[in-house]
Amino acid sequence: MSEEKKYILAVPNFSEGRRKEVIEAIVDQVRNVEGVKLVSYEPEYDFNRTVVTLIGEPEPLKEALLNMAGKSYELINMEEQTGTHPRIGAQDTIPIFPFKNITLEECVQLAEEIGKEIFERYKVPVYFSGQNARCEKRKALSFIRKGQYEGLKKVAHTDERKPDIGPAALHPTAGATIVSADTEGLTAYNVFLATEDLSIAKKIAKAVRGPSGGFSTVRAVGIKFPERSGVVVSMNMFDCTQTPLYRAYNFVKQEAARYGVAVTGSEIVGPVKLEHLLNSLEYYLGLENFRKEQILETHLMK
Repeated sequence: MSEEKKYILAVPNFSEGRRKEVIEAIVDQVRNVEGVKLVSYEPEYDFNRTVVTLIGEPEPLKEALLNMAGKSYELINMEEQTGTHPRIGAQDTIPIFPFKNITLEECVQLAEEIGKEIFERYKVPVYFSGQNARCEKRKALSFIRKGQYEGLKKVAHTDERKPDIGPAALHPTAGATIVSADTEGLTAYNVFLATEDLSIAKKIAKAVRGPSGGFSTVRAVGIKFPERSGVVVSMNMFDCTQTPLYRAYNFVKQEAARYGVAVTGSEIVGPVKLEHLLNSLEYYLGLENFRKEQILETHLMK
């Protein structure tokens, strides 16, 4: 009996969401690669950032991610890049997660290899985060990104802020890349509010995010999307099993009511695990003893 194939989920982010030809050239590095499935890519103009979702076998996925990083370093100059999303590098993050038939420990080892290879090939320094973090502080992206590219390059020579691989400085145009492995990938979730008052969205974001008293696995910001009316509470949810989507949605709704503001809807950005939708389905329908196998389409997944 042949051994079951191992699959990893990767959600790399690069710092370009506006120039279509650059986005396509970078994504081309992971498109039509044997052993790698490009699930989606989501350019965000205001953020000036693109989130890519991939599923793949360890070795071909590793090579595809390295090629993508190389193209990002070639085509994005951090001295010229601006956007509303925090970032420290052209290929800003390479987070990987166990998806099927693979352990977290194997992903941690692969992340180490990716980080080492990035510096060897491209001379771009690397910070390790998540389960690969060299200290507790660096488990959080917010600590590594503090000051962003512009601020970090001024303090990258210090012991507290220097990269984990490479010299104590950023690459002059590519910045640095954050590489990590963790148990669970984040789910990007936006809740829309019927107000143009951005301060309300910011107050709600502060209430919902872990560091300021909200859910420990949620990070949130209040923002305005220029292309649509109203403002948005934009959340990165790092564990939708422990903190389901419905709980975050209801919390935002409850907080918005304090200000007499209605919630007009919500949006999941990019792919989401079936389990993360099912726990909200169970909640809203009051389902008892519901099993994933009751969904006919799950039997086609093999």
